[in-house]
Amino acid sequence: MTQITLFTYDWVPELPRGYVRDLRVRWALKEAGLDYRVATVAFKNRSAEHFARQPFGQIPWLEDGELSVFESGAILLHLGEKSTALTPSVASERSKVIEWVFAALNSVEAASLPWSIYQFCGDSNDTPARKQLDAFLRARLTHMEQVLTQRQWLAADFSIADILMADVLRLVARFDALAEFKACNAYLQRTCARPAFEAALQEQLAQYGEPSADQPKA
Repeated sequence: MTQITLFTYDWVPELPRGYVRDLRVRWALKEAGLDYRVATVAFKNRSAEHFARQPFGQIPWLEDGELSVFESGAILLHLGEKSTALTPSVASERSKVIEWVFAALNSVEAASLPWSIYQFCGDSNDTPARKQLDAFLRARLTHMEQVLTQRQWLAADFSIADILMADVLRLVARFDALAEFKACNAYLQRTCARPAFEAALQEQLAQYGEPSADQPKA
């Protein structure tokens, strides 16, 4: 019986399917070939136990034996300790991976997430706040373009940093804002061409595929 359990929602609305952050964990588990099972919690009417495991009532969280870890970045760092397919064993190379894990979350996603909220809401008003968000994201993507022009992966080899960065860039690409950034787009294409990504994506979509109406399962 496997010790690793990934907790996610039992249902989500149509819009975020394929982008829910448990995808990052599924992807890492499949890259490492680690056995795991998926358990679900209610999307609505979240329980006290849920908040005890994830203080914000979000997902995913992971149980590994007696250890419980929440936040996708923290979970990937934990899984990285289990497999050199996710994080190298050489200290200097591992340090680079950790740097880029935090860069993906704190520098790039910090720009892409607020920008994407406007996109999801369909708010196209040319307000000062919107212009600031557009400029913020463009600046971050410009820096990433310079980095990715010179390398295949963020560290020496594919790692958890690439899982996080690619998933962040997927959200930008969803709204057609990555096309002019050729190196970023090429990076995203080769990262998402990995079999483990496709397997993780299909697994998530299969879980959330029913019901099609915007109501939770009974």
